[in-house]
Amino acid sequence: MDSLLIVEDDIAYSTMMQTWLKKKGFDVDKVSSVKAAVKIINSDKQYHLVLSDLRLPDHDGLFLLDWMRKSGINIPFIVMTSYAEVQNAVLAMKSGANDYIAKPVQPDILLQKIHDAINAANRTDASETAPAPKEERTGKVFPANNSNDTNARENESSTPSRYIEGTSEVSKQLYDYVRLVAPTPMSVLILGASGTGKEYVAHRIHELSQRKDKPFFALDCGAIQKEVAASEFFGHAKGAFTGAVTDKKGAFEVANGGTLFLDEVGNLSYDVQVQLLRAIQERKIRPLGSTKEIDVDIRLVCATNENLEKAVAEGTFREDLYHRINEFTIYMPALKDRGTDIFLFANLFLRLANEELGRNIIGFDAKASEMLIRYEWPGNLRELNNVVKRSVLLCRGDKIGVEQLNMSMTNTSTKPKDLSLHNINEEKERILSALRSCGGNKSKAAILLGVDRKTLYNKLQKYGI
Repeated sequence: MDSLLIVEDDIAYSTMMQTWLKKKGFDVDKVSSVKAAVKIINSDKQYHLVLSDLRLPDHDGLFLLDWMRKSGINIPFIVMTSYAEVQNAVLAMKSGANDYIAKPVQPDILLQKIHDAINAANRTDASETAPAPKEERTGKVFPANNSNDTNARENESSTPSRYIEGTSEVSKQLYDYVRLVAPTPMSVLILGASGTGKEYVAHRIHELSQRKDKPFFALDCGAIQKEVAASEFFGHAKGAFTGAVTDKKGAFEVANGGTLFLDEVGNLSYDVQVQLLRAIQERKIRPLGSTKEIDVDIRLVCATNENLEKAVAEGTFREDLYHRINEFTIYMPALKDRGTDIFLFANLFLRLANEELGRNIIGFDAKASEMLIRYEWPGNLRELNNVVKRSVLLCRGDKIGVEQLNMSMTNTSTKPKDLSLHNINEEKERILSALRSCGGNKSKAAILLGVDRKTLYNKLQKYGI
């Protein structure tokens, strides 16, 4: 069992993380100051990773990191920081930190970073070489998929899937496009609001492509600082800059032969766009500080919630790069447009929350189900996942009710609105649209419209539907 040390002065926050990480199979201790961290690290207990906040009451996390490295303690070190302090996190990495994660911490991303850091350290120990720098500082790499595609997702693990595609018409159309473009070499641009599932679609394109046996590497362009962008994309040689103590592979080299997914590509600075375009055109990269060019062969999939056409018109996004990454476009539907798929996703997130939180909530009561379908979900699938998880935590019975949903929905300005039928000129078309979305199921259509079944049946008779 790997041992972790959390250094965080917010006791409630560190206790929450400690409890969650213990459920994930780690042995976790926590302290609230650098002094306490130094004392416990100097004890007989051996730790496999330190997770430290930057701002601590006696010193900052960089002080602790510097003390560890000067003392010859080279265990992985991950920095936690607020979004406003990302520059400090970059400084921490140049000082020897393996990675950083922004607060509020996203659990799945944190878990991935912890596993990556510990596995990299284990590989280093096994080969008796100097510690390798992190390749996934702002991204994550997925193993190649060697199974037959028709059974791939069923055989990936003995547990049920952690994602579903949905059965609504818009969902079917979405994945028809995915299956159409996946076997081709075309670059794909995925457009859609935050939280709609763009990364899953990118991964699905990879799974259905000729490159499925090669790596899939995801890089969050929104988290890349201009100063380290070239290193993240192309890697660097030892000594290329202060803090470059070993060679590092960039995203292009890690994804070589497979698929490189660039999320939030619209956030790249103009200078970085120039470097990216050159690499795509020439299919060659040169790590910082190296004289050697490396041939790369990647399939490019990009995603953004920005209006790139407007950015091109305004001169903030290069037109030639836009055309390079946009050989085929996929538009992600908002959750509110996916009809009764919301119940499929809600039940999926309920199962995952039960597993994560050790609960056994069996579902949603009738009023809560109505509330789910009437809410507009501006944060899409990500918001639904968070709301369901918070509701599972708050629920004291066996079913989630309206009370738990209300407490879990932080965006009060977009709480469910009254969708009752009231406009005679529009209601027939709304009824027909609801029936189409629900595959003719009148009970589900009533929920979608925000009316009871009796009201709907009366309207159906009225309009001869």
